[in-house]
Amino acid sequence: MSTGFSTSLFALGLAVSLTSPVLAQNTFRDVPGDYWAQPFIERLAQRNIVVGYPDGTFRPEQAVQRDEFAAMLRQAFDQEAVREIEDGSVFADVPPGYWASPAIEEAYQQGFMSAYPGGFFAPNQPVSRLEALVTLTRGLNLTPETRRVARRPRYLPLAMTSLMQPLVVAPVPSTPMAALARDYYTDAEQIPEYALNDVGIATQRNMVVNYPNPRVLNPNQALRRSTAAAFIHQALVDQGRMEPLPSDVAAYNYIVRPEVTRAGR
Repeated sequence: MSTGFSTSLFALGLAVSLTSPVLAQNTFRDVPGDYWAQPFIERLAQRNIVVGYPDGTFRPEQAVQRDEFAAMLRQAFDQEAVREIEDGSVFADVPPGYWASPAIEEAYQQGFMSAYPGGFFAPNQPVSRLEALVTLTRGLNLTPETRRVARRPRYLPLAMTSLMQPLVVAPVPSTPMAALARDYYTDAEQIPEYALNDVGIATQRNMVVNYPNPRVLNPNQALRRSTAAAFIHQALVDQGRMEPLPSDVAAYNYIVRPEVTRAGR
């Protein structure tokens, strides 16, 4: 990893392997102990998945852009590539020297993120909460049945025309997981049909964190840095790579647990 890439990531408040561990373990001055997402943020900081800005802040309410999210995914997960691209950037708006180019290409190769028609990645476009959940569910190849990442077939390099296809949004048949999403969230009508199954899977696996009301998803709301940390934390818990939050921690109450709701809590 080049020094320039490491410096750029630090400036954006994202973790890189060259970042000092001391910085990552500090409490951010704008994330007090009673902040709702503090445990998620601090746990990821301890693993250098996220870091604060040079002024000692984390800026938890700041919206996450696609390039930033790709960099977070790169730090949090180590997935097998499911598609290959040629050396150098293949995205029209991501030049080879762009700070997040390696992370973007890895996120694409590993199946986490896709591009837009015309070969554009839109690195500075904000990520929505829905997009983040679909990205994690599909990128980790999650299903209701599995509790670990399944091995996926390795595909041959794709032609440029097929490489740049956006996320398929064709209608999908109703499934138990889609029904779970519809039944659980009070704003489920805002979830597009193509994403209902993914949201249901993420919900069943306790990867969704909603503050202040667990029953309100706000799928079209911009993903905040605080919520990105919460989603990634819960995905790592699901993968067995992070210990679950203790039930006596306030943040635990914002983790969506549909099985508890059905039990009458």
